[in-house]
Amino acid sequence: MLRSQRNPKQLNMNIGTQILILEVSMGPFFGNSIIHPVLLKDEDGLTLIDSGMLGQLEPLRKAISDVGEDISRLKRIIITHQDIDHIGNVQALLDLLPNTALLAHKDDIPYMTGERPFIKLTPERINLMEPALKQQAEDMIRRLPDLRFAHMLEDGEHLPYGGGIQIIHTPGHTPGHISLYVPAHKLLLAADELRVVEGELVGPAESATPDMPLALKSLDKLTVLDVDKVLCYHGGYYDQNVQARLQALSQSRE
Repeated sequence: MLRSQRNPKQLNMNIGTQILILEVSMGPFFGNSIIHPVLLKDEDGLTLIDSGMLGQLEPLRKAISDVGEDISRLKRIIITHQDIDHIGNVQALLDLLPNTALLAHKDDIPYMTGERPFIKLTPERINLMEPALKQQAEDMIRRLPDLRFAHMLEDGEHLPYGGGIQIIHTPGHTPGHISLYVPAHKLLLAADELRVVEGELVGPAESATPDMPLALKSLDKLTVLDVDKVLCYHGGYYDQNVQARLQALSQSRE
């Protein structure tokens, strides 16, 4: 039985047989804080939702192994948005598995191919990084034009992976930020639209959300979903009266 507020070391878990929640450290530059990419398991292979932080390919590989899977079965990566802790290992994964397909919302793809500068990963921010991370960030940006996206995701689109998912465009945190709804399990994969902080479900981090009014408005799309559990990239799993909490968060902006 799943529970919220688990010991972080016990958070690796399955939801049904096709949804595998990962636990990955962002690395020492970020106090080894934990993030939660997700694997969707199908007969043809694995779909990874978000890739983790720059330079963390080996922790990601281990997290995949810890849930009984092998990174070699990866077929596609869905990127929820352009932030560095979500796209950080994409290039390393493609170096390892060059036939892996990339999917993201059309409004964030231009940033991830270098057509537009990253909104938050600015030159000023890069210059404040430790030398090793700074070098990794500069290398990633230099290689962005090599990224090819197999599919541009649209709001409301349904995909068959993991038993069926729906794309929910939730802009504000970035223009193309998406959350994913898994109706068979009444599960919302919220990415950075929601967080769990000290055991409570809260909205996006204001300091990392350039258009906070739009991000809060995006919560309205989540309130109409039949959801009883949420997985947040930052903070993990939450299952305490979810729909009432989503309504409260949405109404708090009024």
